Amino acid sequence: MASAPAPITQPLPNIDPADATLDELRVILGPAIADAAVFDGWSAEALTMAAEMEGVDVDVARLAFKGGAMDLVSAWIDSVDVAMCREWPQEKLAELKIRERIRTLVQFRLDQALGREEALRRALAIMALPQNAPRALRTGWNSADVMWRLAGDTATDYNHYTKRAILASIYAATLAIFVDDESIDKAETRAFLDRRIDGVMRFEKAKAKILGRSDKRERFSVTRFLGRLRYPER
Repeated sequence: MASAPAPITQPLPNIDPADATLDELRVILGPAIADAAVFDGWSAEALTMAAEMEGVDVDVARLAFKGGAMDLVSAWIDSVDVAMCREWPQEKLAELKIRERIRTLVQFRLDQALGREEALRRALAIMALPQNAPRALRTGWNSADVMWRLAGDTATDYNHYTKRAILASIYAATLAIFVDDESIDKAETRAFLDRRIDGVMRFEKAKAKILGRSDKRERFSVTRFLGRLRYPER
């Protein structure tokens, strides 16, 4: 069983970087690091450039990022989580149907990567490294968790896990399409995302029916379904 819902990531108030904690500084610098990573990769050079752009002491910035490239990538992801919570609070999303809530949140995240495709491509490569895989999985799970909480999900049974695993899988697959999408207004990515969300809605309906059956042999394979979402045909 899942634990009781934790507070959703809170938007940072307007903080002077000079007064920020190291955790706050990482979030503040995240977008600027991503901009610099387009040219310099997720490197010490990118961190230095970001610090200079944001008026942050370079030595202090280095203290905030002791974990190398994965720390830099995680800071960007955290900054997107914070920005998403600020732009789409629960009360604002409540006006939408559930499928539109999820689609809106995923699309918001994709919009944060517009113009930063090269940085995203390099970030995905870093996250795919064996030594970074566990942290990358935790990061993806956390972002999916934040999205579901914003969407109003309060499940604490196994649905808590399946919903987050499926959304994390959809998001990862959509990013893989997005990074190489050269269609106008990323139309291919939008269509891909719509198809994946349609698949989830069908899955939820099918799951409700299947779980009502007494014959356990007919139970749906979540693992098999996740594999199809993660590696679908384009």
